[in-house]
Order: sequence, then structure tokens, then C-alpha cells
Amino acid sequence: MPKLFEIFGYPIGDRSSEAEQNRRAARCPFMNRDCDGGGNRYLSQIDLTRNPELASMFPDRVKLAAGVCSIQLQSSGASPWIVCPRRLLVLGRERAGERTGQKNSELETLQLLGYPSGTRLGVWPEVKLKYTSVVNEVRMAFNYTFDYILMPLASVSQSEIEKATGEQWSKLQRVFQNGGYTIAKRGNEFYVEDCPTGTPNIIEIMTSSTSGGDKNVRTTIPMAFADAMLGRPHNGPSINYRQVWARMVSQLIVKSEIALNWGGKTIWVVQDVLVDYICSSTALNLRQFLSSYTSEVNMLSFSYGEAPANPMGVIELSNPQLFAGPMTSTPAGDPTGKASFQDIIRAPSCPPLSRLIVLLARRKPLNQVIAP
Repeated sequence: MPKLFEIFGYPIGDRSSEAEQNRRAARCPFMNRDCDGGGNRYLSQIDLTRNPELASMFPDRVKLAAGVCSIQLQSSGASPWIVCPRRLLVLGRERAGERTGQKNSELETLQLLGYPSGTRLGVWPEVKLKYTSVVNEVRMAFNYTFDYILMPLASVSQSEIEKATGEQWSKLQRVFQNGGYTIAKRGNEFYVEDCPTGTPNIIEIMTSSTSGGDKNVRTTIPMAFADAMLGRPHNGPSINYRQVWARMVSQLIVKSEIALNWGGKTIWVVQDVLVDYICSSTALNLRQFLSSYTSEVNMLSFSYGEAPANPMGVIELSNPQLFAGPMTSTPAGDPTGKASFQDIIRAPSCPPLSRLIVLLARRKPLNQVIAP
């Protein structure tokens, strides 16, 4: 049965004073503040008034996020599956490379963006962008949320902002003021300090979803968390592989294309076990796109390495690998059928008709209809 591997950033078997103190504080070491449930935020909330035994461990709280970072599906030593995006990468207020347990993932990701060293970058998390347009008399709608938008910051004049946005300064001035920006007047023009300018880039964090679990056998995230925190034997939920794949397919090409259209790129930060799953369940063999340079579609993978064999302390993810390649194999019609990231929507293999017939032979049809 699946077991929880990390709670509040520390392996479940780590009973050091540091780990226990962090758990009692319900603190996410990657965000450097209270855990918010991350990728399980809507499933992880625990009402402590209904669990007095667990409440005794958190006397100053009424509600608590079950801080489950990862789940180990197999026996001890196997690589766990990360289920919280905060575990993989958080871009916060600290300087790059100074975040606990994420020095590798943060620096490797930022370096791939290609900005000159020393460039000040603004970080906007969870940016929801809605846009509609009419194409060939058909109304088209774009509605996506980006995990992170990164863009250089500079002091930008009102005339430059008007040119970049196509909007009048009389309207934009209030927008910037309401957004918390500092506006200064120099000469005949206003300037917005730390204004987004230049090339934007997108960073997407793709972690795994859980199956939800079963309350009857206490395998939901909150129940497994409570049992583990109280030192009881526990079983966790499994990974919802199909949902992971579906989420990635629905966004991979679109978000990569949008960044390219803006002159930037999208970096998908993933885990090595997810890379393995994509290779085995789709026609996309990521291993043939192993690269040192970014391309149209980019996946940056990290691994636990050998850490699960002796898990102690906050584990630093390692072994970065970049998989980069073309979005499609037919930009202008290419009959050669070259491999591309579009292969993620194709079947990994096609079972023969004979297998279907054998399967149908195991039970008679439920009904018969007459074709009109």
C-alpha cells in the first residue's frame, strides 16, 4: 500500500528535533511559512475541533492543512511521487539559490530562461489571463492560469508604457497605482518604478494528483496525515496517473505556444518519475529530446536520487535533465513524421484487433440494436 513519504518537508521517518519542531509548527520549509496544502489544498484541510487527539499537537489552531509533500507507492527505498507543487519549486522573496531544499531546482530553472546575469526579475504567481478575439467570424476564448510569470523590471516612462500596451496613460496611471507601483515624475513624463518590461517567460510546475483515497480504510490525505502524525500505522492514497497525463496534455502545447508568441519560453518543471510515466503511456519518448539547450517545448526534470534509501532532513532534489524539442513535426507540412512533443497525444502502441475480439468473447453483448 502507498505510504506518505514527506510531511511538512521532512521524511516521515525523520524524528530529529528539527523535523519534529517544524511539523509542530505546521511549517512548509520550501515557502518558509505555514503550509497551505499546496496541490492538495482543497482536500487537505482538517477541522481540529473534530480530532482532539491531533488538536493536542497543534494547540493554537482550529484548522490545519495536511502537509503531505510526497507519497511512496512501493517499498522503502523507491522514489516517491511529489504531490505538492511547493515541494518541487517555489519562487518567493528570497534571493535565487537561497531557498531551503530548492537551490538546485531554482537556479537550474532560472538559468534556462536566458536572461543576462544580474537582471532583476519580477515574479507573479498564479496569473489568470482571459482574452477573447474573433477569428473568421468565430469568437475565440483564451482562459488559462499560469503558475509563474517572470519578467524584467525597470523604470519605464509613460510613453514607453503607452507604446507597449496600446492604452492611454490617463487610464494606466490609476491601474499602476492600484497595483501598488511607485510612480515618479521626472521632467515632463511620469515613470513607473519596477515596471514589467522586456521578455516574459512562463514557469509551470507539474506534479502528480492523488486518487482521493477511501475514508472507509483511512487512505484519504487528511486521514493518512493524522495517523502518520500520531505515530500510527497508515496507508495513503495512490497516484491518479490518468489525471496527471490529462492535465499536462491540455496545457503543454498551448502554454508553450503562448510564451513563444510573446518572445519568451515556457519551462515545465517536473519529476523524473513523471517523465518515466509519460514515456511509457504515450507516444512521446522524452529520452530522445535530452538537450543542453531550450527549444519550443521544455521540460526540466529533477530526482530524489539515492535519498529515499536513507531519508533524513529536507531533501534537495538533484540530477536535473532538460528535455527540449519542437512543438510539432509539421510546421509547414512534413511527411517524414519526425518526433515532436505533439506525440504526447498519440497512443504509445496500438493493440491488434485480435485482442479486442478475445476481450469481447468473455461476455455477451448487453443489448442488440438494428442499424437504420
